[in-house]
Amino acid sequence: MQARFIAPWKDSLEKPVIYHCLSRVVERRFAFGKTDKEQLRTYMRMYENFSGCRVLAYCFMCNHLHLLLEVPPLPVGGLSDAGLLQRLRFIYSEAFVAEVAKRLGTFRKDGNEGAANELHRKFTYRMHGLSEFMKGFMQRFTQWFNRRHERTGGLWEDAFKSVLVEDGVASRTMAAYIDLNPVRAGMVADPADYRWSSYGEAKGGGPRGNGKKARAGLVRALTAHKGYEADARHWAGRVSKDYRMLLLDEGEEQLKEVRCDDGHLAVKVVRKGVKKAAVEAEMARLERSRDVALGQMLRSRVRYFSDGAVIGSREFVDRVFQACRERFGGNRRSGARKLRGNATAAAGALWSVRDLHKGIG
Repeated sequence: MQARFIAPWKDSLEKPVIYHCLSRVVERRFAFGKTDKEQLRTYMRMYENFSGCRVLAYCFMCNHLHLLLEVPPLPVGGLSDAGLLQRLRFIYSEAFVAEVAKRLGTFRKDGNEGAANELHRKFTYRMHGLSEFMKGFMQRFTQWFNRRHERTGGLWEDAFKSVLVEDGVASRTMAAYIDLNPVRAGMVADPADYRWSSYGEAKGGGPRGNGKKARAGLVRALTAHKGYEADARHWAGRVSKDYRMLLLDEGEEQLKEVRCDDGHLAVKVVRKGVKKAAVEAEMARLERSRDVALGQMLRSRVRYFSDGAVIGSREFVDRVFQACRERFGGNRRSGARKLRGNATAAAGALWSVRDLHKGIG
């Protein structure tokens, strides 16, 4: 079986194409400190802007990284000259972009459309593609890391892993799984306290902004199946509240006025458990929408999320299986495989194209 599944509908303007990507440092050594993680985020955003791909969720750990990446197709009709030059500015110098602009201008003036289109293709083949995004992002960081740490050679362990993820329950679950990495590792109790993750950036603002990019990505991860675009304005309200409840798995947060020892009033964040009736109503709603209560499961390592190849509803996985039928043995009749081990809580709502018999928890 080939190592990577690419969505059969990758050129669709309607159905999202989302992947969970995982890459580990060679020998899994703990290589990344604070400065390294900040630079990872910088290059991630640079290549996100250059490529047209969207980072929906991410987490940078000390020896590996996770990305939930949406790969939209190129705009209908391709990029205009102005659009191409704008993209190039995210990863190239102004001098380089000026030279490309000069060449494009000369080609257009001379009526040499073929040469202009070829110059576009020189760059656009690296856009709107999973492998090219990861290649550019990871190579650029490796070059920086090697210079900073006075080392040579490869940084990453083999090729990155990728799992094709359905929008909806699967992408929401995968985003939470990614954001909970530092909680599973015992680094923080609250994922909002980890700076180098999508949720930490969304809550804390990040080093250069107000967290708008991170909030927009999470909105898309949680609500793409409802037609929501990556727009940070949708983060406030139910979207952020429901996501935080999933991450914390302990009810809601409320603001409460408390009197300090010196007599002054202060506002304190307190946790309030959800009443039994509310829990039952919520569980009924989740059951109707094929969602699941995943909080506890997400605090364990789920191998399907890195090695399952395709994750989503049964219909989604079977659809991919039928589109890629030639990649499987002739005796296999269906695609969807039930989740087991640590992923049992999601069984029936999420399915995998791979049946992982060993090391699943």
